[in-house]
This record gives sequence, C-alpha cells and structure tokens, in this order.
Amino acid sequence: MPSRPPSPSSLHNPDIPRVALLIETSTSWGRRIIEGIGNYVRKFGPWHLFVDARGLQERQRVPPGWRGDGVIARVSSAAMGKELQELRLPVVNISGIVLQDFNFPQVTTSQPDLADLALSHFVDRGFRNFAYFSLLGVPYVATQQQAFMQAVRTRGVECSVLAVKPIAGAEPAWNLDLAKLGAWIQSLPKPVGILTWNAGSARDVLYACQLSNLLVPEEVSVLSGSDDDLLCTFVQPSLSGVLIAAEQIGHAAAELLDRMMAGKTKIPPTTLIPPVNIVTRRSTDTLALGDSALIKALSFIRDNAARPFRVSDVAHCAGVSRRVLERRFEQVLGRSPASEIRRVHLDRARELLIETDLPIPDVAESAGFGSSEYLFAAFKAHTGKTPLAYRKAVRSR
Repeated sequence: MPSRPPSPSSLHNPDIPRVALLIETSTSWGRRIIEGIGNYVRKFGPWHLFVDARGLQERQRVPPGWRGDGVIARVSSAAMGKELQELRLPVVNISGIVLQDFNFPQVTTSQPDLADLALSHFVDRGFRNFAYFSLLGVPYVATQQQAFMQAVRTRGVECSVLAVKPIAGAEPAWNLDLAKLGAWIQSLPKPVGILTWNAGSARDVLYACQLSNLLVPEEVSVLSGSDDDLLCTFVQPSLSGVLIAAEQIGHAAAELLDRMMAGKTKIPPTTLIPPVNIVTRRSTDTLALGDSALIKALSFIRDNAARPFRVSDVAHCAGVSRRVLERRFEQVLGRSPASEIRRVHLDRARELLIETDLPIPDVAESAGFGSSEYLFAAFKAHTGKTPLAYRKAVRSR
C-alpha cells in the first residue's frame, strides 16, 4: 500500500479508484491478504485503499455516506452481505464462507488441495491413522473436514471426527471440556495425525494431550489448517501449520475487482488457490515408523536435503543393502528411496524459491540438484512450471 497518505487533490481525482478493504488486521492471514492486494496496486494502480485496524469478530462495514468504486471483503454474515449488496458496487469475497442469496465472486483457499497437502505431510512421516477435530455449525470448517475425510478414504482408511460447539466464529470456547477431548484422543489408534481448522483448535488438542499424558508429536501429531506465526509459536510444543497462499488470494482478488470496475462481464464465480506448503514445527516433527532402518534412512534424507547424494549413501547410513532398503520403502511408504530423495530436494527448492531471492543456480546448488538444468527438468516435471515461473506465481510479485 502507499507509504504516505495521498494528497487532498489526488483523493478527488475520478481516475483513481477508491477501494474499501473490509478485512481483519488482527490475524496473519488478514494482514497477508492486504499485502497481496498492495502488491497488485503497486504494479497496476494507483488505487486509494481504505482499511481500518479490526479484529476477527469486529463488525466490518463502510462508513455511512462513503463513496467508492469497489470493495474486497471477508463477507462473513448475511447482514454484511446485504449491506454490501445495497452499495451497488463491485464486491469480491475473500472468505471461504458461502452465503445464500449473495453471489459475490469469491477468491479463497482450495480445501481439497489443503486436505491433500495435510494428508501427505502425515503420510510422509509414517502416519497411518488420521483424525479431524472440528467445530459444529460452521459450514466452511465442515468443508475442510469433508475434504480431509475424502482424502483419507482414498487411502482405504477412515478418518475419526470429533466436533465441538465454538464461540463466535470458528474458535473453540476457552472453557472447552479438555477431559472429554482427551478421552476422544485416547480412544484413537496410535500414532495418529490430527488436522484442525486453525491454531485455536490445535492449541486445545495440545492441552488435552498434556492433560491425558499423551506425547506430542510421538503419539499424537497435531497440524493446524492455517499457520499463524504468533499463535503457532506461542504454545508448547510449537504448532505446525498449513501456509495459506494469502498474498496470492489478495493479489487475485484485486485483479478480479479491477476487471469488474472496468466493466468486464466474464467474471469467474469462484477462484480457488492451493496452499503454499506446511510450516513444520515441533507438533509434527517426528517419524511414526516401527522400522529403525527406515527411520535412519528418512532422517538421513531430510538432514541432507541441501546436498546431492545417492540411494547407496542412504542404504549405508541405514545399515542395510540397497535392495533391502528399496523393498522396505515400497512395503511401508509405497514409494522408492529415489523418489523420496527427489521429493525432499524439490521441497527444499520450493522453500528457497518462496522464502529467498537466491538466483536459480544457487537454489539448485542449495537444494542438492547440482545444476540448474537438473533442477529445471525435475521441477517442470513435478509442478508443470519452471522454477522462476513458480516463484513469480507463488509470490504474486
């Protein structure tokens, strides 16, 4: 967003759109959405952006008499939807909440992609039992729950679910019956991976485990469906979380609003953005395997993600022959050691592309690929994009 307020004369320039952002600033998600919008405006603006510091549950509305050209909002209630409809302005909804009678174009996270990413995170650590801690009466949480259950069923197993009544919005009550929650977790086959909607729900799973003397992450691996850099690191053990592509959502919402304000009519009703990756912290940082050779092999692969090595090096570290190692990988994990090495190197490359400005040759070297050409070929085969195109798409800069 602009580093200084616009001059009074520019505020009256009819050629500069006036856009209201009805998005909470109290969460990492909301601030990153706004940053993504700002990225778009820096490239294609100028726009006059109007945003107030607001909490998640505070009422968001434009001031009476405000005259603008468009709105990007987390449309969270029918009352809010009605107010926005009455403005007779282009509106883009960046919430996963679906409200009947309101057809604002929506840009939000793809829950099936999130479910697949979360399940892969557990499976890659050897988990074979899965559960979802849910919230009653919250449709968008139910959407994520159903997506995760469906993803789990594709592996031929069932997903256990416990749903509790939340307070306002999608937060469990602070006086939640932790003993009851702990009893449910104790009833699950161990080790188990549990996905929750957000950091508040994941926090309560941690507390229930502590009350029930269950080890996290060795017996219960806990993953928040959204990463909050404050809440996820504030608890003990620290929480792993799904990194939502919030900047991309904000950027895409701004692009969509720009088209609507220009009078374009071919507007998609829904745009789904996959999450970026998993921010791994202590709550899932474990290997749920009973095979000591596999544990040594997987630990070696992850510890050496920044350098090139061969399957024979992994077998030597695990203390078994290459043939035995390959057979155990296929029997337990359903993939080969070579594919696991490639996956870990690709994850390392994705992390460097997202979080650093390293040139592509340096990314290749620091992700164990040895050459830019090898990285290019492997990355294009796996993602369908070149490393540079992937970096641009994820960052939306």
